[in-house]
Amino acid sequence: MDFSQIISCPYTLALSAVMALSMVYLLIYYGIFYFRVGHYKGPKGKKKDADNAVLPPVSIILTAQNDAEWLKANLIYLLEQDYPTFEVVVVDYMSKDETKFVLKLLAENYPHLKVVPVGENANGYQGKKYPMSMGIASAKYDHLLLADPECMPDDLVTFSWIREMMKGYVHKNIDIVLGYCGIHHKKGLFNVLQQYDNLEYSVSYLGAAIHHSPYTGNGRNLSYKRPFFLKSHGFIYHYNIPDGADDMFVNQNCRRHNTSVVLTPGSFTMVNPQPTMRQWHNYRKHRVVTYRYHSFGNKFSRLLPPLSVVAFYLTGILLLLQGVMPWYILLAALVVKLAWQIISVAQSTRRLIIKPVVYWISPLLEIYFLIANTILAISPLSKK
Repeated sequence: MDFSQIISCPYTLALSAVMALSMVYLLIYYGIFYFRVGHYKGPKGKKKDADNAVLPPVSIILTAQNDAEWLKANLIYLLEQDYPTFEVVVVDYMSKDETKFVLKLLAENYPHLKVVPVGENANGYQGKKYPMSMGIASAKYDHLLLADPECMPDDLVTFSWIREMMKGYVHKNIDIVLGYCGIHHKKGLFNVLQQYDNLEYSVSYLGAAIHHSPYTGNGRNLSYKRPFFLKSHGFIYHYNIPDGADDMFVNQNCRRHNTSVVLTPGSFTMVNPQPTMRQWHNYRKHRVVTYRYHSFGNKFSRLLPPLSVVAFYLTGILLLLQGVMPWYILLAALVVKLAWQIISVAQSTRRLIIKPVVYWISPLLEIYFLIANTILAISPLSKK
């Protein structure tokens, strides 16, 4: 095999170097995030401590606005949790539907349900930070567990969601516990797209936290201590930004030694998929709109994987068209990249209980979301 033409041509050599570097980075990225999340067992040597830890009293915080149907369907699963001491605090934030009647009926049967009615927006702030602050201030206990009305624990047999999430506090210096929220399986390509999008988002922040570089969390399954919340001044520094009650608070206050991850099946929560493409687009936009306030390092670390994908395929195509690099070497590089990607994604999908089809077509979904996320980043957020 004669590589003299490749070595003697600076253009070909540069393309080959970029392709090789991008491929190596992607192989490492898939292994560190997707494969590692799939095999994460918690802090080494601490499982016994977590199982035997004293379970602290917990306040579950939800904010509801015209969520009567969700509360009817899901709140019972939170109220019936298998846990020694806990309460469920629901902030009824200016609801116009039957929310207050649903909560009143449930409160008559469950004394550990606390309803906090908020009839008007006293300070003019938009978003859920104000009602969530009201719920946190009204909570009885210092360990807070956050969810949304449309969420319900995935483990409906043992009702062990609170118990599993509290195992994240096995170390006394832990102040934030990150959990996983999945999407219910339904038939169709639209559901597959949402499954992969949620997988990519979840693996990104969970994998970073597992490797001691946390940067955000998901408010649909998140816990932190109230003294830590108050000491960190809560949402004061970003009250004027409607979004980011979970993202911005965690981003500004998470550290490698005060944040842990829980990925046991009983700790998962689940939500229904978005019903339309428009609603899904708006949800995704709200989810990432606060990323502009993150540090340069956080932004760069999220941009590097898609840029590497572009570099890998683009340089491969250019080398193929140039005709200097042997085609079978390019094919071998592609096979290695795709095989390791599918294997790594399969580990995380099995761990997070996601459709197998997601990992089989993950290379195609990766390219689709490379384009979709670019459009998402440049599209304006609907004021409505």
